[in-house]
Amino acid sequence: MATAAPVHAFSRFSASPLTPRIGAEIDGVDLSHDLPDETVADIRRALLTYKVIFFRGQDITQEQHIAFARRFGDLEIHPITPKDQPNPEIFHLTARPGIGRGANVWHSDVTWRETPSLGSVLRARTMPEVGGDTLCADMVAAYEGLSPSMKEWLCTLTAVHDGGIFAALQGKPESSFHELYPPQEHPVVRTHPETGEQALYVNSAFTTHIKGLSKEESDWLLKRLYAQASFPEYQCRFRWKVNSIAFWDNRACQHYAVADYFPAPRAMERVTVVGDRPYFAPGP
Repeated sequence: MATAAPVHAFSRFSASPLTPRIGAEIDGVDLSHDLPDETVADIRRALLTYKVIFFRGQDITQEQHIAFARRFGDLEIHPITPKDQPNPEIFHLTARPGIGRGANVWHSDVTWRETPSLGSVLRARTMPEVGGDTLCADMVAAYEGLSPSMKEWLCTLTAVHDGGIFAALQGKPESSFHELYPPQEHPVVRTHPETGEQALYVNSAFTTHIKGLSKEESDWLLKRLYAQASFPEYQCRFRWKVNSIAFWDNRACQHYAVADYFPAPRAMERVTVVGDRPYFAPGP
C-alpha cells in the first residue's frame, strides 16, 4: 500500500494538500514578482513533495510566466509552435468546437524526447463556467501499488515512446518528424533524479510498445500499467479559474484534461522546463 506524502511547513508561503498523496495549493506567492532564491527553493521543495502544485489569482504577463518557469531550468520550444510566434516558449493549448481535444488521456508531457521535461507550468487564460478540470495521478504511488514480483519484473523492462502524432497536426509525414525527433527508449520504471523515488514511466499518449515482448504481451502489460493511473487513491482533481497556474513534475506524475465542457472554449498557455534523460537505479 502506498504511503501518504509528508506534510511540510514552508516559511515563505502556505501549502494546503488536496489529497493525502498528491497535489497542494500554494498561497502567499505573487508570481509577477522576481522571487528570492529562497522562495524558489521552497517552491521546488513543494513540487518534489506534492508532485503538482497550484497557484490561484496569478494575473501575469507571458514574459512573467516564462521568467518564473526559467527559475527551474532551461525552457524548451515545442516543435509545432509557429516559427514566427512571439514568446515561442509559450505553447498554446486551445480547445473549441472543431479542434481536437487530445489531452483527455493520461499522459506525461513530451516523453518522446531524448530528455523529457522536468515539468510544465500551465496557466488558464479562458475557462468554461463549469468543467475542464485537470486530474493528476501519482505514478510513484501507482508503482508502489503493484505486487513485489510485478515491480521486480518491470524494473528490467524498456519502453519505446513516439511523438509522431504531432506530424499529423502539422500536416507532415511522420518520417519528417522522426528525422528530428526519433522514437526514444526509456525505462518502464524511472528513478526520480532528485528524490530517488521509483515511478511508472509509460503513458497511453506516447508509449508504443515494450521492447523484447510480443505485440500481444506488450499490449496486455501496457494496458495493465496504464490502468494504474485510474485509481482515485492516487489522484487529485483541480478546478480551474482564470489565472490559475499548475506546476507539475513530469518525472513523477501524469495528468488528464477532462474534455466535458464543449462547446464552451478553453484556452491554456504552457511553458515547459527541460529535464534530463530518464534512468533506472535500483533502490536500497
